Amino acid sequence: MRAMILAAGLGARMRPLTLTTPKPLLRVGGKALIEYHIERLVAAGFDEIIINHAWLGVQIEAYLGDGARYGAHICYSVEGEPLETGGGIFRVLDWLSPHGGPFVVVNGDVFTDYPLSRLPRALNGEAHLVLVDNPEHNPAGDFALAQGRIEAQGMERYTFSGVSVQSAALYAGCTAGAFALAPLLRDAIARGRVTGEYHDGCWVDVGTVERLQQLDRDLREKHPDGN
Repeated sequence: MRAMILAAGLGARMRPLTLTTPKPLLRVGGKALIEYHIERLVAAGFDEIIINHAWLGVQIEAYLGDGARYGAHICYSVEGEPLETGGGIFRVLDWLSPHGGPFVVVNGDVFTDYPLSRLPRALNGEAHLVLVDNPEHNPAGDFALAQGRIEAQGMERYTFSGVSVQSAALYAGCTAGAFALAPLLRDAIARGRVTGEYHDGCWVDVGTVERLQQLDRDLREKHPDGN
């Protein structure tokens, strides 16, 4: 089962830090943000990883290399212009799902302690989403969860963590180019084709300089030795 880390964003909200450093290489707790994803994917058994990039992407390749030092096999999808979440995944769909099986997708700009080994290896539908409590910047949440199924509406709503298992069937009818993932998920949810689970542990959308700095402080306080 293969995995993709989405790392092609421009990081506009993180400027001036991202004027010279791509967001996935910004450091928190003594290491680059993207390294946490790679290490946790490998620990969970997902060691074949593809990373898409655009802005300053050559730095990402130079830093991570082929992934050998992480115990991973890393390859890259170079996007001249960002293709958004859906377009970036669709571009490498044949690599992610060469035999039609499911694959893991992780947003590169989040931090979480969700145990990736818990992700399902088979899907009962077209996608499986990990949901978390709503942060201050998304108080209304994204989706509801009822008996293991994702619903568009509900009494209690949660935020999509950016961690998912997906099927190539989710992209049926799509064509090459830039497009978002969210409309595909909403359509599949409306058809009852998306399962989910709730994670009550650590999760941070590292979308601003302030959140990055707070996460760095939290990690250094928790692991003062850098391990």
